[in-house]
Formats: sequence, structure tokens, C-alpha cells
Amino acid sequence: MFQASEIKRLIEASLPGSVAHIVDDAGDGEHFQGEVMSPSFSGISLVKQHQAVYAALGARMGREIHALALKTYTPDAWRTAGKEQK
Repeated sequence: MFQASEIKRLIEASLPGSVAHIVDDAGDGEHFQGEVMSPSFSGISLVKQHQAVYAALGARMGREIHALALKTYTPDAWRTAGKEQK
């Protein structure tokens, strides 16, 4: 069983300056939802943003982490969405 806090730690360690909010969606330690903001997302496609997050999790995706419903944001989009208070 994987912990949301560990996913957060891995993402934030891999993407400097990022902020990750992760929840165990089903309460089963396998299905998660996440919102990730990273300065490195500026100027890259949504697909590349998601790939960067999945790369941070490495082989854990598909093994310990069965699913991660993901929303990614640039810093500007994060502020516009009012997420900075989280």
C-alpha cells in the first residue's frame, strides 16, 4: 500500500520548485488524484507535463501506484486557479 505523502515527496524532490497535492482517492493505497504545479511546466505541452510527473514516480507507476488522475499547472495557471492558498 502506497502513501499519498510519499507520492508528494517524490514529485517535489524530482521537480524543483514544484508543489504537489495528492489524495488517496479510493482509500486503497493504489488509486490517487493529484494536482501538481511546477515552473518547469512553462512552455511545454500538457502531455510533457504529465510525462514529467510520471517520470518522477518511475517504476512505481503501474506497480505500487495503479492510477493517478492528474492535473498539472504552470505557476501562472496555478495562481489564476486560486491554488496558491492550498
